Amino acid sequence: MKFFVLKLLALILFSFSTIHASAPSADEGASTHKEETYQSQSFSEMVGGFLASTGINAVLNPDPDEMGAHGEEMSDFHKSWGRVLMIFVTFFLFWLAIKKGFEPLLLLPIAFGGLLANIPIAGIAGEHGFLGVIYNMGLANEMFPILIFMGVGAMTDFGPLLSNPKTALLGGAAQFGIFGTLVGAVALTQYGFADFTLQQASAISIIGGADGPTSIFIATKLAPELLGAIAVASYSYMAMVPIIQPPIMRALTTDAERKIKMTTLRHVSRLEKLVFPIMVLSLAIMVLPAATPLIGAFMFGNFLKESGVVERLNDTLQNSLINTVTIFLGLGVGSKLAANEFLVPDTMFIMALGIIAFSVGTASGVLMAKVMNIFPGHKVNPLIGSAGVSAVPMAARVSNKVGMEYDRTNMLLMHAMGPNVAGVIGSAVAAGVLISLFQ
Repeated sequence: MKFFVLKLLALILFSFSTIHASAPSADEGASTHKEETYQSQSFSEMVGGFLASTGINAVLNPDPDEMGAHGEEMSDFHKSWGRVLMIFVTFFLFWLAIKKGFEPLLLLPIAFGGLLANIPIAGIAGEHGFLGVIYNMGLANEMFPILIFMGVGAMTDFGPLLSNPKTALLGGAAQFGIFGTLVGAVALTQYGFADFTLQQASAISIIGGADGPTSIFIATKLAPELLGAIAVASYSYMAMVPIIQPPIMRALTTDAERKIKMTTLRHVSRLEKLVFPIMVLSLAIMVLPAATPLIGAFMFGNFLKESGVVERLNDTLQNSLINTVTIFLGLGVGSKLAANEFLVPDTMFIMALGIIAFSVGTASGVLMAKVMNIFPGHKVNPLIGSAGVSAVPMAARVSNKVGMEYDRTNMLLMHAMGPNVAGVIGSAVAAGVLISLFQ
């Protein structure tokens, strides 16, 4: 009996505790309500966070705390409509490359890099973004320009220059744009329109040679803070050679001059082609060591080509290496088309000086050819003078194209390659002179 009573009491206590546990207290009810409310608020916050992370919101409501790729402050314009403007600029570059065929190998990577650099929030052009990594690994340390010069050297034939050495004068004359721009940049500073140091003015002036790798090389040495703007200006104008040069060429020549036919003066032997790059590099070492990284890479590529015994290496330089580097270089340059780095007064001055320098260089080469025709000897078609700028082989192709517009049988391409390769050497020499003077 006693056992039965104890068992009954235990059953009653168990039932009471179960009922008490199943009926939530006031505190527990409040906690449950709070949890439901918290879950509801979290969902709202997730939706709001998603909307806040969209590119549309970033443009319409710029984040006041957003910083540039290198920690610099950004204006609301650069964070919002500046990005939109630069995206439309990249679309224009796409149109030029695809519809007009203006150096798509160069312009498409640059334009796409610019498009990626202006995407808000993602930070693709930042220090740890993939465009920033590309820029730092090959542009900031001069590696890409040197590799490009190797590839260009492997694709270069010095035969036209050696066959008619006086065309080197055209390449030299085209460098007048470099030194003219140096004076112009200093004048802008003197009159208070800009604030460029001599080092910065020197780096800007090399744009006149229309040589992107050389521009990057000298900017890294003399004005690394302007490297992005100078690189963008140089490669933009290189890509736009077919737009900029023809009007200048037509304005400075007559129909009769454009129809002048040139003939190859003599055959250039293999030995001459082997000796020439070694001779040029030796002169650079003795007189202008500052220019030897570029000239050395250029002559190395050419020497491999002319040796005829390393076809695998020559093929790599001409194809896979230069193609790979061109992709990375274009994306790296395009990363500097970010609104906060491009839409600033210094960049606008650099772009203006660049177009003037490039135009002056083109005009100087054409005028030098006209001066050379005053003297007795074989006549030079002044159109090839425009190829004295260093945009290889774009400038030479433009000279040939304009010449064929007036005489379909007048092939000027190989003749234009003479001043074109001379211009490459000339711009590297000019860069070496400026580095020696102002570094």
